[in-house]
Amino acid sequence: MVVSEQELSSLASSHDIISLGMVADEVRRARHGTRATFVRVANVDVAPGAPISIPSASGEARIVGVPSSIDQAVVRVKETIAADREVPVSAFTLADLEQLAARERATLRALLECLRAAGLELVAEAAVDQLQDAPRAIEEVNIAGMAVARVTVHQVTSADPLSQLRSISALQRRVGVLRAFAPLPRRTNPAAPTTGYDDVKRVALARIVCENVPSIQVDWSLYGPKLAQVALTVGADDVDAVSAEDDAGEGRRRAPLEEIRRNIRAAGLDPVERNGRFDLLSR
Repeated sequence: MVVSEQELSSLASSHDIISLGMVADEVRRARHGTRATFVRVANVDVAPGAPISIPSASGEARIVGVPSSIDQAVVRVKETIAADREVPVSAFTLADLEQLAARERATLRALLECLRAAGLELVAEAAVDQLQDAPRAIEEVNIAGMAVARVTVHQVTSADPLSQLRSISALQRRVGVLRAFAPLPRRTNPAAPTTGYDDVKRVALARIVCENVPSIQVDWSLYGPKLAQVALTVGADDVDAVSAEDDAGEGRRRAPLEEIRRNIRAAGLDPVERNGRFDLLSR
C-alpha cells in the first residue's frame, strides 16, 4: 500500500488514531498477513564469570550491560556460547561498542571482527540517535559477518516523529540490512513522559513511513503486555524480550508463553515463535 506525502502529513497531524491505525494495519497485513512473531529472551549479565542461565525455551541469549574492555567482551561472548551452543547469542549495543573501540584506540571493525571470531552472531541493538555515523556503523557490522538484531531509538527529542522515522527509512535504503525497528524510545524523559496515545501513534506512523523495514517491533519487557497488544493492532508485527522462563507458579494461563500467545490472539493475529535469527520455531 502506497501512502502519499499529503496523506501521511494529514494522518500525522490528525487526532484520529483509529483511521491512522487502520492504514498502518493494512500496511502490516500486506507484508505479514495475520502472523505476529515473538522471541523469548534470556538475559545474560556482561560481568565475566557471573552465573549464566539460558532456559531451554530461549530463542535468544542476550548479553546486557557495558563491557569494560574488548577482552572482557570477548570472554563473555565465549562463556555465553559455551553455556548453550544451540541458542543464537546477541550482545551489547552498537553505540557502546563504538565508544569501547574509541577508548581502546581500536577501529570499530577490528572490535566487531574480534567478537565475530569469538562466535557472536548478533549485535543486540543499534540506537540510531546514539551513533556517530549510523550507516557506517551498521555497514561495519555487516562487513564483520554479523547482523544487528534490532534498530532502536534511545530518546525522542521532538513532538513530531516524522523526521526521525523518515531517517530510519532512508537508513534502510542505504544499508538494506535492517530486519526490525523498535520505534518506541528506550528511555523516556521523566519531565515530559510520552502518553499511551503518543506511543500508539508512533508505532502506526513507523509502520507506514518505514514500509521498507520488514518488522516493526515492540518490547514486551519494557512497555508491557497491554501496550504490546494495542501496538499489534496498529502496525507492529513482532514482540521482543518475552521471558524465556516457563514459570507457571501463578497458573498455566499466567506463564509467559501462554500470556504472549493470548495477547497476540486478542489482537486478532496468529502467534508464531521465532529465534534471534528470525527463524520461525515450531514449538
